[in-house]
Amino acid sequence: MAPPKLTYFPIRGLGEPIRFVLSYANEKFIDDRITTEDWPKIKPTTPFGKLPILDIDGKIVNQTAAICRYYAKKAGIAGKDDWEALLIDATVGTFDDMRMAISGYHTDPNEESKARKYDILIKETIPFYMGRLDRQVEENGGFFVNGKLSWADLWVVALLGTLSYFAKIDLVEDYPNVRALKDKVLSIPQIKAWVAKRPMTDY
Repeated sequence: MAPPKLTYFPIRGLGEPIRFVLSYANEKFIDDRITTEDWPKIKPTTPFGKLPILDIDGKIVNQTAAICRYYAKKAGIAGKDDWEALLIDATVGTFDDMRMAISGYHTDPNEESKARKYDILIKETIPFYMGRLDRQVEENGGFFVNGKLSWADLWVVALLGTLSYFAKIDLVEDYPNVRALKDKVLSIPQIKAWVAKRPMTDY
């Protein structure tokens, strides 16, 4: 069986959580990074006109969270039961709410509305989410769910760099528990090895 092929743009972005989970699971994979020039030709061949997609033995699947959950189950970091799985999914969804707000600011072409969005992000949205997520880590023994590593931890840490770049701040600077979790995840041998060899990109 051929290794799975991840197709995404030459950035970390939404491809990085998949790369983190695949790396943690010791799954060899092809990291296919396409250019923006190639995208118009590739777009019609994707299930819903978006990336990332993953080719698993000739079968094409999309949706970053679904792909991460699939491999997390194989790696034993998707929760020991349905309740833990629910808590993990809720954490991923909550962080994704913040991601969408930050991405909405970053991609806004209107400078006036972009400035308004940034003010709300810095004063309200980011403190709201990061404060609660930091407390969640503190209350769960240094992880997001039940005091042990889950794919929610990999999801958040994989996206922190991109979102910090978009928001123009270090998202974990004022949140010591999430910062400590980030350090913990990045010290996992498989993750550390991936980060050391991945292409250097701004986000």
